[in-house]
Amino acid sequence: MKNSEKSGENPLFDLQEKIYTSTNFTRRRLHQTRLKWVKAAIKKVYKKSTPPLNNSLEFGPGSGIYLPTLASNYKKVIAADIERAYLNGLELLSMKIDNLVLVVDDIQKSQFPDNFFDLILCSEVLEHVPEPELALDTLYRILRPGGFAIVTTPQRYSLMELACKIAFLPGFIQLTRLIYREPILETGHISLRSHKRFNRSIDSCGFEILVRTKFGLYIPILAELGGGKTIQLIEKYLHNSIFDWMLWTQAYILKKPATGKR
Repeated sequence: MKNSEKSGENPLFDLQEKIYTSTNFTRRRLHQTRLKWVKAAIKKVYKKSTPPLNNSLEFGPGSGIYLPTLASNYKKVIAADIERAYLNGLELLSMKIDNLVLVVDDIQKSQFPDNFFDLILCSEVLEHVPEPELALDTLYRILRPGGFAIVTTPQRYSLMELACKIAFLPGFIQLTRLIYREPILETGHISLRSHKRFNRSIDSCGFEILVRTKFGLYIPILAELGGGKTIQLIEKYLHNSIFDWMLWTQAYILKKPATGKR
């Protein structure tokens, strides 16, 4: 959700369309793993919800990769972002999906009404805003009692985040672009949270945690040498271990209590 320098120029939108089909196995796998998990979470929440959910919202929809899944399960879908330039990239998709509406809105100062949405998706957004805790408060406020939030955000000390810091150091960025031979842009992650701190923030909002997991291992040397199976095996053993802080993504299905009280 960084500002575009010029209206109509949106390199981040273009990049977000390409990362899921990257020629680099590990880069592609990192994003496809999250894609599969979020799509499954959307369907899981819908099937288990009583009464059926109607109003859904995605904050920071990026290239719109999740919007068709939301639209096929919910009567109304709103895609919201603080920058109109990002929503412009979704206009063609919105013409194809009748129940999709694009709205300019700030997750930290949202104009949406209280207790309105049945489901909110917020994937890879909180790390881009100055105060993730304020954004979580917004999700809680605008969800109806008994509503659900699906949230993913990077772990602060994951190997992927540490690798990104090194990759953009002077002298390293040229090598990174040479290796990937694809667009490489800074992540714009300004508010990364450790797993413990993020869980405290969730608890302080009043959410009930229904599902909590981590995934996405990135080991640069193995990735560039084509060690896909090796990375998958290591990630399997790291999951739910004391070393799972190495994994990139922390993912949640949250529920606002039916009483709506904190």
